[in-house]
Amino acid sequence: MKETNVIQSRRTFLKTMALGIAACAVPKSVNHALAAVSGSGKPLVVYFSWPETLNPHNMSDDEANSTVVINGNVLGNTQYVAMVIAEATGADLFRIEPVKPWPLDHKPLIAQAKIEQMRDYRPAIAKPLKNFQDYDTIFLGYPNWWADLPMILYTFLESYDFSGKRIIPFSTHGGSGFSGTIRTIADLQPKAEVVRNGYTVSRDVVAEAAPEVTRWVRKTA
Repeated sequence: MKETNVIQSRRTFLKTMALGIAACAVPKSVNHALAAVSGSGKPLVVYFSWPETLNPHNMSDDEANSTVVINGNVLGNTQYVAMVIAEATGADLFRIEPVKPWPLDHKPLIAQAKIEQMRDYRPAIAKPLKNFQDYDTIFLGYPNWWADLPMILYTFLESYDFSGKRIIPFSTHGGSGFSGTIRTIADLQPKAEVVRNGYTVSRDVVAEAAPEVTRWVRKTA
């Protein structure tokens, strides 16, 4: 597993065990099945994740809700799920990051996300995804922000031609599930195969979700 840019709070013990379970519980058949789906022999996990702190100590409730901490390293919720999927499939990882970072404080962050949505804004992405053409199967992960994709996902989806590729969505949320985001992805990339039975998980249970994620990967493959 490699990542172009990867970076313990509540339930630390369970979080640490969960990632270990994900790494050990995935049968080799999952990797073989995904290799057969992806023409390149390896899928890609693309994700956007924005933890509200990188400090694992004395987190506020909002910071704890947006993170999973593994061995002292703070991961965003969606980042954690992306890493579980990559561990299960042998996929490459690519993190979507903005040129101009968002605030880490909760209220300014959600306010800015709302303003961007109202203005139909397209935040610039810091680094392009190289060798995009080499991947046929792409897991696409994001948090549900205001019942929609984060606007930087629009930037990403409008920057590449997914024709003939398979997009498998996954998301984290605070109670809204996918909302209409899978349909939005399909509208933005009408020539791609967008898998409708994506995986979405509440921030309240994401730290214990690794076994469920690997089961979903097995069924999806």
